Amino acid sequence: MIKGKFPIEKFKNIETPFYYYDVDLLNKTLELVGKCSKEHGFEVHYAVKANANKKVLGIISGAGLGADCVSGNEVQAAIEAGFPANKIVFAGVGKTDKEINLALDNDIFCFNAESIPELEVIDELAGKKGKIANVELRINPNVDAHTHQKITTGLNENKFGFNIEDLPFIVKMIQRSKNLKFVGLHFHIGSQITDLTVYESLCVRINEIQDDFDKWGVKVENINIGGGLGINYEHPNHIPIADFESYFRIFSKHLKLREGQRLHCEPGRSLVAQCGSLITKVTYVKKGVNKQFAIVDAGMTDLIRPALYDAYHRIENISSDNPVEKYDVVGPICESSDVFDKDVELNRTQRGDYLAIRSAGAYGEIMASGYNLRKLPLGYLSTEL
Repeated sequence: MIKGKFPIEKFKNIETPFYYYDVDLLNKTLELVGKCSKEHGFEVHYAVKANANKKVLGIISGAGLGADCVSGNEVQAAIEAGFPANKIVFAGVGKTDKEINLALDNDIFCFNAESIPELEVIDELAGKKGKIANVELRINPNVDAHTHQKITTGLNENKFGFNIEDLPFIVKMIQRSKNLKFVGLHFHIGSQITDLTVYESLCVRINEIQDDFDKWGVKVENINIGGGLGINYEHPNHIPIADFESYFRIFSKHLKLREGQRLHCEPGRSLVAQCGSLITKVTYVKKGVNKQFAIVDAGMTDLIRPALYDAYHRIENISSDNPVEKYDVVGPICESSDVFDKDVELNRTQRGDYLAIRSAGAYGEIMASGYNLRKLPLGYLSTEL
């Protein structure tokens, strides 16, 4: 079994479970994204919701990216991590007055607005401050992302964004406002997209929508295509970096940008997922009638994706080179869903072995909870061990 390389001796001084971030891989990923985005003229905003570890955010902001935020606290975290305010976009269907005011006070680049009531509130709050708020309209292009039903977002029946038939009224509403400025269109069709042809379909829809805006005589300064590019969870060692070259090339080839338009994207998972692993220690090996259970000290409180989405994460015994046996890898939480995977092939496992649950840098540490009064897992960079 080909396994990732981990400094196991250094792990022995750290309380498990914890998140381990490979800084070299993160930097290589950011370097490729920077190269591709510069080549095609893209503006890249990191989706903070994927991983808001302060040290990880610092590395990403240092690479020159902007930030895509979906809460006021994410806006604040992005600013504290060094992301320029004029590169911060603020999305989300339920922005509170407090969050909107925070963003206005920091003069962020724009709000990605998702409903008429939200536009009315931004207008009102900006007016009280004597400011003009930049807004992009998040549009549902009704493109099926061919991904998990719980992470698809671009269909007409999702809670996100505006439907296309509402646009003429909304544009006129913004034009009448003294405190709103229309600066672009925002799209996001889903997450963990591995069938890149759906992005070609998105380009077709954006081109059609742009034609409508041309007919209305409305200038669109920015096109934001969202994020969603998937990673390879099955083979993190062989395919550690997502296919950014093809991703950028599709939009460069198929999207008909108008003169002077800027193209923005918001990758999250594809930037950080592969660099992160959840490191856990085997507490017990329990032998059943037909199964073996590797009971570990990490649980669904530390990594909820398998319980929430039936998500797959490759699991490796990084302590053992013994022959391979099959195990159900389970946690200590008092829930039957606290299972990381079943019938996992691991090098023969015993109490005290370290397991690495791979591709956990996105939606891992950030979604951890204190259920069962468990401590939140800490995150460590490879450079600080």
